[in-house]
Amino acid sequence: MGLTLTEEQKMLKESAAEFLQTNATIDNFRKLRDNNYESFDKEVWNGFIEMGWTALIIPEIYGGLDFGYTGLGQILEESGKTLTKSPLISSILLSATALRLSDNEGIKTKWLPELMNGKTLMSLAIDERSFFDPLIIDSKVISVKDNYILNGEKKMVIDGNLSDHFIVAAKLNNSLSLFLVDSKSKGIKVNTDILMDAGSYSSINFENVSIPFNNKLDIDIKGEEILKPVLEIAAIGLSCEMLGSVQAAFNKTMEYIKERQQFGVKIGSYQGLQHRAANLFCEIELCKSIIIKALQAIDNKDSNLSRYSHLSKAKLGEVLKLTSNEAIQMHGGIGVTDDVNIGFYLKRARVVQRLFGDTNYHLSCIAKQNGY
Repeated sequence: MGLTLTEEQKMLKESAAEFLQTNATIDNFRKLRDNNYESFDKEVWNGFIEMGWTALIIPEIYGGLDFGYTGLGQILEESGKTLTKSPLISSILLSATALRLSDNEGIKTKWLPELMNGKTLMSLAIDERSFFDPLIIDSKVISVKDNYILNGEKKMVIDGNLSDHFIVAAKLNNSLSLFLVDSKSKGIKVNTDILMDAGSYSSINFENVSIPFNNKLDIDIKGEEILKPVLEIAAIGLSCEMLGSVQAAFNKTMEYIKERQQFGVKIGSYQGLQHRAANLFCEIELCKSIIIKALQAIDNKDSNLSRYSHLSKAKLGEVLKLTSNEAIQMHGGIGVTDDVNIGFYLKRARVVQRLFGDTNYHLSCIAKQNGY
């Protein structure tokens, strides 16, 4: 398969760009931040739902469009260009993917339509350290009569303060499992921080939290069979958003250096800046190919999905860091002030680079896979 989009995927991308650039501009992001760090614009989120974007990866049997992750990737990329805040990552990319991979038909039948229609919000609760390492899971579940009892703590839960349910990774009899937990259950404490990207990330403590027996996602399969691909898909989805941010930061910076004058000369005419811009252009074009290949690997159930996942997050993390740094440098001192929007991309970059593993984490995974 070529590294190109189908006509239907191109149309989806174009409609997403038009909608977001009209209804969810950077000024909208600034407005949410200034309004006491409001989590997301509900009218924009309703627009996502009405346009079917929340149904893209939901199988038709549950009422979805089953359009695939390549389609969802286009929405995430366009959202990255405008830094649109929404539950798309937490509820659809992460949670809906986990439910899709579950073999608990009761959970899938009930909750996938609820997620798709925006009637419920969910978050994936995995991390237990200040750094990403999905192999470290200390949270534990025990069986008591007709319920499970959960104890543990999770960190960096995206939109944890907004969610109606959490999908929690925990050990049951020393084996990893995933559980659907009502956020209103007794024994749950949620502490939320607003990070530099104006996003909300929660630390959640679970103390003797009761979970119904039928809320276990893995019945006849292992928890790892759900969690591993979820994390791989998460890394690719976040990389799509990062690609959008990279392109937007680059384009805005090119516009700036073509107009900004020093000593009567437009700074874009300086060869030093031209070569730096050309280098960024080359890196961005390479990233586009990596992302399409990775998205196609999800939809085609490619056996090399793990490799493409690590490659995507490692490369996009590197290029987003480079591009956001260069954007600030080329704007000069004004780039770090609140008078211009370019600084928002740097702030988002510093957070999203670390979500589900930073560049070094994914490079280490690539090295292990290739025996280096």
